[in-house]
Amino acid sequence: MKAVIVDDEPLARARLVALLGECEGVQVLADVADGEAALAACAGHRPDLLLLDISMPGLDGTQLARRLGRLPSPPQVVFCTAYPQHAAEAFDLGVADYLVKPVRLERLREALVRVRKRLAQQTVRASAGPALTARLRGEEQRIPLSEVICLLADEKYVTVHHEKGESLIEDSLRMLERAWPDLLLRVHRNCLVASARLIGLRTLEGGRVVVRLAGTGLEPEVSRRNLASVRRCLRDGS
Repeated sequence: MKAVIVDDEPLARARLVALLGECEGVQVLADVADGEAALAACAGHRPDLLLLDISMPGLDGTQLARRLGRLPSPPQVVFCTAYPQHAAEAFDLGVADYLVKPVRLERLREALVRVRKRLAQQTVRASAGPALTARLRGEEQRIPLSEVICLLADEKYVTVHHEKGESLIEDSLRMLERAWPDLLLRVHRNCLVASARLIGLRTLEGGRVVVRLAGTGLEPEVSRRNLASVRRCLRDGS
């Protein structure tokens, strides 16, 4: 398991490095002092685990965890903090565990067991194909992209219309479009559709154009800007 330690206190980082040295199968790739450095370490090393302080200057731990959680394959996060009152918010972010300083070796080993279980689950999910992740009452909900029909953006959230209903996610349409350009097609500034579901176009009175999608009666509007690319997708079948 590859780990990165993020804490603005050098002694706290050194203690975690020492504790992890007593845990089997863990390699510390980097220890950094702030959130921006952590983002760079994640980009450069692609760790499995972040041991993350909450109270840091600049980008704090909860902000960093929220940003990392929007990645298609985020690292697991274990908070290591002196402030137990943030635990509820932390688990709402989907972190693997929450350790209160001074971190004890036995408690750290328990956290690593949880992380390994989550990493194993990620491997199973990856083998099952790409998917979106929504949260329902604090629990993760996996939505395979093969079941996605379209995604509609509101002011704050994106609604995923899929074969089993509707779910809210926090990912932006732009991020999703970049992550899966071969699977999701932009039809409007507030809408992506599953390319495989696209079966036709329909022109309404007044000249508005909507897309016809397999498996739903929804007909999202196509903007003039995106009309040519939608027609090309229909023509080429991709």
